[in-house]
Amino acid sequence: MTRVLIVGASIAGPALAHWLHRWGAEVTVVERAPELRPGGQAVDARGVTKEVIRRMGLDAAVRAARTETAGAHTVAADGTVLETFSAEDDGGDGYISEIEILRGDLSRVLYDDTSADVEYRFGDRITELTQDADGVDVVFESGERRRFELVVGADGLHSSLRALVFGPHERFVHHLGHMLAFYSVPNEFGLDRWLLDHQEPGRSAGLRPIRDAEQAMAIFAFAAPGVEVDHRDIEAQKQLLRERMSGFGWETQRILAHLDDAPDFYLDQVAQVKMERWASGRVGLLGDAAFSSSPLSGQGTGLALVGAYLLAGELAAADWDLKAGFAAYEARMRPFVEANQEMGRLHARSKDIPPPPEPEWDFELIDRAINGIELPDYAPANAR
Repeated sequence: MTRVLIVGASIAGPALAHWLHRWGAEVTVVERAPELRPGGQAVDARGVTKEVIRRMGLDAAVRAARTETAGAHTVAADGTVLETFSAEDDGGDGYISEIEILRGDLSRVLYDDTSADVEYRFGDRITELTQDADGVDVVFESGERRRFELVVGADGLHSSLRALVFGPHERFVHHLGHMLAFYSVPNEFGLDRWLLDHQEPGRSAGLRPIRDAEQAMAIFAFAAPGVEVDHRDIEAQKQLLRERMSGFGWETQRILAHLDDAPDFYLDQVAQVKMERWASGRVGLLGDAAFSSSPLSGQGTGLALVGAYLLAGELAAADWDLKAGFAAYEARMRPFVEANQEMGRLHARSKDIPPPPEPEWDFELIDRAINGIELPDYAPANAR
């Protein structure tokens, strides 16, 4: 039985664990956080991603955990509605998708689906890794040493496994000149199933109801070309957010008043990951660690779920010949990734300062980014 170690227990990692276990592998997932991280931004499933969820047998569970956002209103500083987007637009694949779920809630669905069959190691991480022709020797921070036939990094934009095996972050992470921040606040704004978004050139602030509308998720975006942040220095991040949103209208100051009490604050650069290859020997990458398209693409979750399906399927179809399996995975996945990364760059440019002329969205590109990939019907002989 092929033994696989997956690094990261957010979305890509547990999704890959689901398929690898189904195709006969013995799977361990290591996560440096002490437990699953709750909350986070809302993520979407559109187009072909919904078919992957259906094939996982998780359609009902994912839909039950949806935010049930009815749509979004773009508003003026005084609250006047300027434009409305419905979750029913474009067959449920529009700006607000019919399957919209908080990142932490989707992570929980995937964990609950796999935890009985997959070993999860929380509060631990890889400190040393060496590979040879037959396997990968791993040393964990806890001191335990293990050997696996395959190791996959699904540990996000700041992937420690990518840095350990492929090289420093600076080689692969490309900032798009903007930052995003999210955190939960009390719903003292009268929100009910509708996201509200106020925009000015280079900056925006938004609110969406969560948890039965008792709380809201605050969403900020601002232009920050050339600005670097330490993704572990939370206090410095909060100070940066206050500085960049100073003087911004609408409900912004009321939202910022809750910043110090936020238990789930997140801020990071809007960035993409570009790599010539997603595998090195017996180590591979998946999701944002390999091909982040940035949150502005709206397709990060789709890339993670589709990528997990294809990576596991191609490895099993190649009878665990890793070189052949990785090559087939990359050949199928790369055009889909490139379409989604172009979507992310277009959206980022639309928020630049000064703003460009009104962009003409390429609807053929949008369709390729949502539906432009084939999902083979994998059926390995040793499938469970």
